[in-house]
Amino acid sequence: MIDICVNLQNGQFSEDLFMVLKRAHHAGVKGILACATDLNLAERNVALCTESLKRPNLPLLLSTAGVHPHDAETWKDSDGPRLAALCESTWVRAVGECGLDFNRNFSAPKAQRRAFQAQIDVACQVQKPLFVHDRDSNGEVFQSLMAQGQLPPVVIHCFTGSADELDNYLDAGFYIGITGWLCDAKRGQTLRELVTRIPDHQLLIETDAPFLRPHNAPANDRLFTDAYAASKKNRRRNEPALLSYVAATLAEQRQQSPAELAELCTANANTLFGFE
Repeated sequence: MIDICVNLQNGQFSEDLFMVLKRAHHAGVKGILACATDLNLAERNVALCTESLKRPNLPLLLSTAGVHPHDAETWKDSDGPRLAALCESTWVRAVGECGLDFNRNFSAPKAQRRAFQAQIDVACQVQKPLFVHDRDSNGEVFQSLMAQGQLPPVVIHCFTGSADELDNYLDAGFYIGITGWLCDAKRGQTLRELVTRIPDHQLLIETDAPFLRPHNAPANDRLFTDAYAASKKNRRRNEPALLSYVAATLAEQRQQSPAELAELCTANANTLFGFE
């Protein structure tokens, strides 16, 4: 399997990151797309991708580069050229995580729109996929993307929207990323009803770790043998090693075998990001 979104630089991984990566490898995760939420973090991801090659038994790491809507207030005019330069790295395979989030508005909507449009422009310039965040934009993310004209491939990361939003994205040919939100019996009910509508060739799977730990993952998974990972403080932490629990729920909802689902999602991630 390939996990298309892990926040590897998050502080929850600061003490045991390479153990996290080893567990992912042993759980069958062959590749990880490290998600960047600002450009400094993207540079750190690139360094981590290089460092990981020196260590055995780790997944192949690639990265995004971009500015999350929560951090959109930090976007400067000089960040466009800086982002384009980052995209020249062999490790950077997508622009993002970018988009709009009007749920909590950590950055003002005006700043979010400005940063999102600038990153759409860079993605079109460098012809790398857009890795997109959409929360409570009421269709504005879709409108912004469709107003662009000729787009590179687009991934709607951690989709949790409505049927109409899903249909719009699918009709536009966008990829849809599904997370452990699906495994939440209460919050994931609508999503479980919608995932059967996603064509095989547009489906991707992700943990968004350390967030959104799958509710069907036991606290004492057999992979978590070291004391730190099994400690009380980390029992709610998500890891790429738990991707199989997302896959199991997704396969059940779509009436596919977990092996079939893993194969098709891996093929899509290879096509989009070039993990092979």
